[in-house]
Amino acid sequence: MVNANRPLAFVTDEALLDELLKLAAAAGCELERVPDVAAARQRWSKAPLIVLDPAGVKECAQEPLPARDAVVVVSPDPEPSDLWKQAMEVGAERVVTLPGAEPWLVNALADAAEGPPSNTGKVLAVLGARGGAGASVFAVAVGLTALRAGDDTLLIDCDPRGGGLDVVLGAETEKGLRWPDMQLSAGRVAAASLHAALPGRRRGNTQLTLLSGARKGEGPAPDAVAAVIEAGRRAGEVVVCDLPRQLDAAAWTAIDRADLTVILTPAELRAAITAKQLAKDLTDKGTSPQLVVRGPSPGGLRADEIAATVGVPLLATMRREPQVAQSLERGDFHPKANGPLAQAARTTLAALAAVPPKPRRGRGDLRVAS
Repeated sequence: MVNANRPLAFVTDEALLDELLKLAAAAGCELERVPDVAAARQRWSKAPLIVLDPAGVKECAQEPLPARDAVVVVSPDPEPSDLWKQAMEVGAERVVTLPGAEPWLVNALADAAEGPPSNTGKVLAVLGARGGAGASVFAVAVGLTALRAGDDTLLIDCDPRGGGLDVVLGAETEKGLRWPDMQLSAGRVAAASLHAALPGRRRGNTQLTLLSGARKGEGPAPDAVAAVIEAGRRAGEVVVCDLPRQLDAAAWTAIDRADLTVILTPAELRAAITAKQLAKDLTDKGTSPQLVVRGPSPGGLRADEIAATVGVPLLATMRREPQVAQSLERGDFHPKANGPLAQAARTTLAALAAVPPKPRRGRGDLRVAS
């Protein structure tokens, strides 16, 4: 089946075409190549992205083609002196020179091939106030609750010493890649590639995809975390990141991209004190966390008193859910539909959905990217 989201390339320069094909392969997309302006006209209005070389833009400038967005002119460096005028005549949004603009062009090709998301994905960061607070279990509960509600979900394990979210989900023996297997650095990855390579859960046509640690090796690199998060966001998914209490560079990468950050703390005085320290670290760097309090309190502290101590808004409270430890050991953990975990997860998901989407960088006016 032919992909309707293939970018269109009217490029006659063989050297440029060879470079463009390599960049398309890196973007995970297939180009639709046309030999002349007549063939380009057939797909001019429907292709998600048009790529022209100097010869192609010259031919197109002589034809009455419909105005459209997402036309890019690709040229060797330096570009011909009259290229800007011709690019403006065909309504191009960018003139890019190779090889300098290769990273930008890879992203543009991948965006075009993926197509527009059905909605804007949101990112949740979950942190525990202390070890054993239950943050990993809560992160998985949020992911499974989103799946039950019909939302595609990407669950990302950013805690290299947390034991692995695959264990919480009961997926530690399932096939699929974990962080040490991922060959990611700076750049991008398609959500479809993650769906195909990673373990997860399905519910009808909806899926939860899990990228877990593997209880060995180093934690994920910050650029890799950013690439995976943005893949989920572009695909319109709910992205849930389980973060370590000791905030390393990868954790800050997730926090910087999160639409909502929550701290989960037991209803204990010492945990509240450490939550206050964690909240200060977050607010000092421009993040406004909210609090989830897990009871019961051994000393009778109320959730609002703990929130006042921590100094952040109280988002949700939950009591202990029976049989969680047993279900985790059996490998069949799933929060009860009307249990405290699911109720707190739904409250958190509602708050996440209410956050205005982060502004996306526009294509901008015609300019050189090099």
